[in-house]
Formats: sequence, C-alpha cells, structure tokens
Amino acid sequence: MNIPRQRVAMTIPGPTLTVADSIELAKKLEAEGWDDIWMADAGGLDAMTMAPLLLAATEKMRLGIAVVPVFTRTPAVLASTISVISQAFPERFVPGFGSSSHAIINNWHGLEMEKPLTRIKETMQLLRTMLAGEKTNFAGDTLKSRGYQQLPTPNQPIYLAGLRPKMVETAAEIGDGVILNLFPKSALAKIHEHIAIGAERAGKDPATIEVVSRHMIAVGEDKAMARDAFRRGFGPYYATPVYNKFLAWCGYPEAAAEIAAGFKNRDRERTAAALSDELIDEIAIIGTPDECRARVREYADAGIHTHVMAPMINHPDIIEQTATTFSKQHFNLNQ
Repeated sequence: MNIPRQRVAMTIPGPTLTVADSIELAKKLEAEGWDDIWMADAGGLDAMTMAPLLLAATEKMRLGIAVVPVFTRTPAVLASTISVISQAFPERFVPGFGSSSHAIINNWHGLEMEKPLTRIKETMQLLRTMLAGEKTNFAGDTLKSRGYQQLPTPNQPIYLAGLRPKMVETAAEIGDGVILNLFPKSALAKIHEHIAIGAERAGKDPATIEVVSRHMIAVGEDKAMARDAFRRGFGPYYATPVYNKFLAWCGYPEAAAEIAAGFKNRDRERTAAALSDELIDEIAIIGTPDECRARVREYADAGIHTHVMAPMINHPDIIEQTATTFSKQHFNLNQ
C-alpha cells in the first residue's frame, strides 16, 4: 500500500512578491530542507507561468498549485500547459484545481460561477482524455470539446480542492489528492469521513489519498496581532457564499450567519467580531515556534500529509521566522 509521506511546504505569496523575490524564496526554502513550494492562482503572479520558473530555480522540490480555478482557463489550455511543465520537470509538478469563489470568478473575472461541481467533473473528464493523448469528442452541461489532441502526458497527478461533502467526495473519487483550506480543526474528522466515501466509491484505499492542507500560520509572540490579521484577511472570505456555507457545515452556523449579516450591511467591525479568538484558534496556527510545530504534528497525526504554511502577515521577518521554524534542522515529521 502506497501511503503518502509527510511533507512540509511553504506558500509563495504571489499577489505580494515579485518574480525575483519568489525565486529567491524558493531557493532559500530548498536550501533549508523544505519538501514543497505551493502557489495560489488568484491574482498577482500567474501560478501556471511561475511554476516552471520556480522549478527551474530549484533542483528537487515539488511544486503544487492550490488552486487553479476551473472557470478561468479552458481544458485544452490547461492540458497543454500541464504537458509543457510535466515534460520539463517530470514528477515535480502537482496542479490542483477547484471552483474558487464568487468574489474571484464573478467579480474579478466577470464570469458566472454556475454548476461548480459539474464544471469540475467535466474539466477532469476532459483533462484525463487530453493528457492520455486521446482525441476529444465531448459535450457536457458546462463544457464541450471536439477534435483536440496532444501528445500523451503519462503519470501526471491532478489534485482537487474540496470544502463540503459532495466536493470532498468528488476530489477523493476522481482526483489523485485532496486539497483542504480554512477548516476548523474540530471538523477534520468529518472531512476525512467524506474523503473515505469518495475514495471507496472509486475502489481506492482512503489511506493512499494524499491530503494537502494550507495552514494559515503566524509564528510569533503577539497572538492578538495575528488574530486581528486573520479577522481582516478572512472575515470577508467567510462572507462569500461558498465559505460561509462551509463554516456553517463545519459546526459554526451562528458565526457564519453573523459574518454574512455584517458583510451584507457593510459593517466591517461586525463581520470581524464574528470571528472569535476561540474560532480563529480552531482554524489558524498561531503561537511560538514550539506551539506552531506542535499544532502541525497534531494535524499530521490526524491524517494530513502535506502541510502548506501560509504566513498570514506578509512581512519578510515573519516569513523568515516561519522558514526557520519549519526548516529540516528544526522540524522533521518523517523521523
């Protein structure tokens, strides 16, 4: 049985770093023994363009994207891009896909986020056909393609992001790995139940499904400052329909309702206040280096395989502290 090993990763903050800064950070992380680098694809530096630059600047690190929205590129564009990166850097690239959010799809891109689960399933069906080198002849509810063909791209994993049950199950069923984000710790066991349902539906052993989690993290002594940073950054996030329903499903319906009401009334203080210290501490990893390392070990014991550190405060000193805290010299989950 091929059980995924534990991996420690850092998010490259594309919206705020330059290309040169991103490359230097990737080199530094590899020198300090980190396993992966991951990017989001949500504005700023385009993740599919940055991926080969970062892979070329490093020697062994794996690079993942969490996530590429399925609405913003056609399957043919995705398949051809994946093929180029996979050929250039075999077994080092992990593209992850998801539906994204209404704020990004509807507002930023001016598109309609319609039938997201269907769109993901049809995107995956077309990508599997294209990456296998087969000619397309597909007409679905949200996508169609006829006559497209490219050279095969063998053994290319594709991961999917999931929040609530149907998408988590779909990610485990048709994806090669599951990507999680912004969940309260108390909901992880319930999420794993749906990973198992999806995996077993496809005849897979759930233990072989790699589970990736982006951990919102703040390494330092000032917990109040970190919690305030979380409120500013993620209060509006949890007000979006997708994440608001997710928070309620995770067991916090009152907080979700209060966030939605505050956001609807354009009351920033009310929206922020709905995220209590206790709830933030359930979602984010905040504390001293030892406290943060202990929390990540808890997640490893609870079934997370790849731990993607995403510093909530984008300051060079904070990023440096995070890089040091989880360097191989100070932290190794595989020992």
